[in-house]
Amino acid sequence: MNDNSSAKGIATTKPVYIDGLATAKEAVATMKKHNIEVLVIQKRNDKDANGILVVSDIVRNVIIPDKNLEEVSVYEIMTKPVISIPASLNARYVPRLLMNAKINHAPVEENGEYIGMIDLRDFLFNLD
Repeated sequence: MNDNSSAKGIATTKPVYIDGLATAKEAVATMKKHNIEVLVIQKRNDKDANGILVVSDIVRNVIIPDKNLEEVSVYEIMTKPVISIPASLNARYVPRLLMNAKINHAPVEENGEYIGMIDLRDFLFNLD
């Protein structure tokens, strides 16, 4: 049972992963399939860091400059490393962390694993 007083409690969807070598077109298809706005980029090895790709990255770096979705790789437009939110963080600090980091989406991390995704909308929708 989730407790809305922690980041874990307000996280919604499970993270969806994609390979950094995937194309922007594949990323868009994955986002459509799962009805999500953010993808986590898989680590290449244990010493690597995950990346993150949000819809605005695709719009800003592919659509606006009129590049071909099939010719741009995810690794070219992702943000890396991912800023994650500790699962036990008090929910009232989540929006401050996101705003200070200038991000809208972040994975929630527990025991070294991403257990959910959170964005500012999730925080607002769970206010009492």
